[in-house]
Amino acid sequence: MTIIEGILDLQKYDFTDTSFDLLMQKRIHRVLLICSNYDNYMLEEDGRIDEQIFNEYVSLNLRYPPSFVQTDNAEDAFRILQEGNIDLVISMLSLRGTDVFALAKMIKARYEHIPIVVLTYFSREVSLRLQGEDLSAIDYVFCWLGDASLILAIIKLIEDKMNADFDIENIGVQAIILVENSIRYISSYLPNIYRIVLLQSLDFQREALNEHQRMLKMRGRPKILLANNYNDALDLYKKYKYNVLGVISDISYKKDGVVDENAGIELCKAVMADDDKVPFLIQSSSSVHKKIAEELGAGFINKYSKSLSLELRNFIIQNLAFGPFVFKNPDTMEPIAIATDLQSLQQKLLTIPDKTLEYHATRNHFSKWLNARALFPVAQMFKYIRKEDFETMDEMRRFLYVAISSFRLGKGRGVIAKFDKSSYDEYQVFSRIGDASIGGKARGLAFINRIIKIHRLYNKFPDVLITIPRTVVLSTDIFDEFMDHNNLYSVALSDLSDDEILERFLSAELPGRVYQDFYAFLAVSRNHPIAVRSSSKLEDSHYQPFAGIYSTYMIPRHPDNHVMVRMISDAIREVYASVYYKASKAYMTATANVIDEEKMGIILQEVCGNRHGDIFYPTLSGVAQSINYYPIGSEKAEDGIANIAFGLGKLIVEGGISLRFSPKHYKKILQLSSVEAALRDTQKEFRALDLKVDSFVPSTDDGVNILRLGINDVKNDAAMKYVASTYDYNNNILRDGINYSGKRIVTFANVLQHKLFPLADILSTLLELGQKEMNNPIEIEFAANLETPPGTPKIFNFLQIRPIVHTEETSVINLGNVERSDTLIYSESALGNGVFRGICDLVYIKPDSFNPARNKDIAFDIERINNEFVKKGAGYVLIGPGRWGSTDPWLGIPVRWPQICAARIIIESGLKNYRIDPSQGTHFFQNLTSFRIGYFTINPYINEGFYDVGFLNQMKAAYEDENLRHIRFDNPLEIMVDGKTHRGVILKPKINSQDKEGV
Repeated sequence: MTIIEGILDLQKYDFTDTSFDLLMQKRIHRVLLICSNYDNYMLEEDGRIDEQIFNEYVSLNLRYPPSFVQTDNAEDAFRILQEGNIDLVISMLSLRGTDVFALAKMIKARYEHIPIVVLTYFSREVSLRLQGEDLSAIDYVFCWLGDASLILAIIKLIEDKMNADFDIENIGVQAIILVENSIRYISSYLPNIYRIVLLQSLDFQREALNEHQRMLKMRGRPKILLANNYNDALDLYKKYKYNVLGVISDISYKKDGVVDENAGIELCKAVMADDDKVPFLIQSSSSVHKKIAEELGAGFINKYSKSLSLELRNFIIQNLAFGPFVFKNPDTMEPIAIATDLQSLQQKLLTIPDKTLEYHATRNHFSKWLNARALFPVAQMFKYIRKEDFETMDEMRRFLYVAISSFRLGKGRGVIAKFDKSSYDEYQVFSRIGDASIGGKARGLAFINRIIKIHRLYNKFPDVLITIPRTVVLSTDIFDEFMDHNNLYSVALSDLSDDEILERFLSAELPGRVYQDFYAFLAVSRNHPIAVRSSSKLEDSHYQPFAGIYSTYMIPRHPDNHVMVRMISDAIREVYASVYYKASKAYMTATANVIDEEKMGIILQEVCGNRHGDIFYPTLSGVAQSINYYPIGSEKAEDGIANIAFGLGKLIVEGGISLRFSPKHYKKILQLSSVEAALRDTQKEFRALDLKVDSFVPSTDDGVNILRLGINDVKNDAAMKYVASTYDYNNNILRDGINYSGKRIVTFANVLQHKLFPLADILSTLLELGQKEMNNPIEIEFAANLETPPGTPKIFNFLQIRPIVHTEETSVINLGNVERSDTLIYSESALGNGVFRGICDLVYIKPDSFNPARNKDIAFDIERINNEFVKKGAGYVLIGPGRWGSTDPWLGIPVRWPQICAARIIIESGLKNYRIDPSQGTHFFQNLTSFRIGYFTINPYINEGFYDVGFLNQMKAAYEDENLRHIRFDNPLEIMVDGKTHRGVILKPKINSQDKEGV
């Protein structure tokens, strides 16, 4: 089809954004009014000129409306002009003692760029006088009828003229050409036309998705271009003919310098000969001209009609595509359907008869209506549609529908739309309910949405759609209203238990207006479970990492939306309550924040994945960082690092086993370096959402309906073909794919090695762009659904972006001369840089008596000690076996961050049968790095680092039980980390004999 040559897939067609911010760059800011004090009073007071001008400029999102400076004599006028900054001169003709025309010539001689307008009261004598005057220095003459809207129209007319070339030719703004030489009529017509145009622009603001867009779209209103003779009018048409909405013309005016009684008819013929689809309105007092207009296919208005203004308005609305789009039966011209906006136009296209579709499409009606509403990109595409371009009318119908769909999708990307339940549909990706802050996590999502649009990531990779999940955010003013209306602060700030606080919050009511919004959201998000996530003011901000502190709940999909709204409302209350749980309060104290200053936004978001029986999960989830603190082999720190897992990402953020790889070195994966390593170190279980409705019950545990399932239990071959390899027992090898008998091992071989999905390339691109955009190392969270229907793209959901506080190598640390015998701890895998000062305390888990079965009890012991340090505002060194923060007690001590938040140095130590890898890709790790906590990994039993436990065992204990010891030194420990070599040491302190155990 010729109409879509070069567009391989219209659904991916990238409509260029209209640069509304570039429109109307030239403005009238200061007006010199030369008139008597009485005339000035009439303009200022009776006409309320300042108020009207002010309201107009505010509606256009401009900061400063034009100001007026008045004088009643020529001398002052030149003084004011000399002072500068005058953009327009308006002079009353009846200025005592001054020849206005001579004054205009003098002004033009000195300030030729300043337009001059003369206002006069209408009378026969004035008309005769004007005929005998030289008006060459005057741009316009208008008849003052006491209506201040004329001043508004004059300013808009001049601004339209100043901006016409750029706005029309470069952006696509439309124009209405007005041809009239009667001062009286033009003075009446112009305010009416501008009133209609401005009301139309208020109407098409509904196409905007937020207040900022609404203000900018006002600049895209049609311009009015005035001519008073045939030649000027024809020149305007020829210059802007591809953007002319219509022409309104008188009959008699000059042509080639001579008055021609039929000049308007000739102009109509010339325009119609060039394009018979351009609406043309002829104004005359003669019925003869009415017949001629009808023969030419033009509209007609009697200039002496008592309803002139109404008839003019009706013509503009009906013929210049203002107002709603009226679909007509071409045989009877009876209306059969009405579209009030682009959304309804798109829907009506599916149901109107073929002959109606053909009638409107081939007469440029769609394009004209879209242009009048400042929807220029899609209007331009529709302008030259011909029936011959399509084999069937259904093909044309699909083309129009998909083009609008693509345009609306593009318009929704990168924008925070204001949620409107009456117009919300699937084309809005990110919307907000409320007017206050959306919180840190939602800001990150909005930023991602913007990055995706700016860099056109959504279709950068073949057969992959990169997007954020459909998201609606409740801003923090909803939280404020909830707290205030239900008098919850006294409960929230009390010492009640978490369960008691939750109970009180669950009994409180959300603001009533949000419930209908929830129903509108659910009507669009029909099949997905809904994640209810926290988005507090402090989350994910620089140096204020609240990752994993507040709750996130997942709501299974229920066919009854009443039940869904109830569950979503409960989950929102639970997230609100989590702000005031003990762990959150402890974290606030550790970060020197004030709990009653925290505000909570809420993210409602579709969960990525597919349903499999009674469970729901994505093909893969992951966390990636643009900086790799533990590069292996040829890897570099700046290559980044990723951790991915089959199923929900909760497994990763809680420290479960996932697959770790560098996106730039995706074929070299330590966990897959041998069959033995793959069997031992790869994912054994996964997380999935329980879809049984009764699985979601209000709880302080946000994982209440998240299932822990074994990889061996997965029967979903559609997903496993991407993520699994098969262990061949007989030959002791791994075979990529699942078309073999044997144990399935999660290797992601078909994704990483065979690139059935370009995950590594996507991550490299996103990490590089994200770091550049944030000017800081970043961490991202993502999920992907590879089980999409044939012919549809696979989905990569970009879930979160946050800054990593990367310790710059500003302190020069040289550990080359340090002897191991002088160290208490020595690590060649240390995170951080510099000297850590003022730490006198060290808490360590006793290796000799360590039993993983007691790990949960150890976590509570550590929490008790940690709380004492929080109260004192002191830090300490914490040493323990395995992975700190793992939810699996067999992998390490299952502490949550608030239980160890006072530690300034955290050390993970392997034992003989308890080897560990660094904890990267988790919320726990994010907190370590953001608080600039020294983080050492050692496996002394395989000569990876050194740990002098014997030295510590000799020291007196400030506290000791069967699991751990707390040592307090008289002087601060010497702790140093070399960020360039990743070496870290804690030197042995000098001690007195009485400090030793038993002395």
